Amino acid sequence: MKRALFPGSFDPFTVGHLDIVERGIKIFDEIVVGIGINSEKKYMFSLEERLAFIKACFEHESRVRVETYEGLTINFCQEIEADFILRGVRNNGDFEFEKAIARTNRHMSEIETVFLLTSAETSYISSSIVREIIRNNGDYSTFIPPQIKI
Repeated sequence: MKRALFPGSFDPFTVGHLDIVERGIKIFDEIVVGIGINSEKKYMFSLEERLAFIKACFEHESRVRVETYEGLTINFCQEIEADFILRGVRNNGDFEFEKAIARTNRHMSEIETVFLLTSAETSYISSSIVREIIRNNGDYSTFIPPQIKI
């Protein structure tokens, strides 16, 4: 079975994230959306909210599951028996950042990272931009999946 971990903080989960998972499930037998816990980070949404948001997006897709984890992503991959990490890349900056992480992970383990380019329609969307829209009472509805109710 080809299992991939799609890690992130997903604060919040956007239509860009949804697009990567929906396209990734055509490549992998199963995708685990892993919500990483970082005690140093200040989140807009609680871990429980983020978990519920993402589960709502995939309630009818049995090949996608959502879990939380702490510590190194490669350790979590080993725990869930994922041989791949799935990452979305929006631009050159994303690629350079993700490339360094992928090479480090590969050096430390057997886990391969697979990059999917974001679709043109979602390439400009980031969780930080969506958070700013939400904070300022803007219309964020086109940036998050319709299953998510904030």
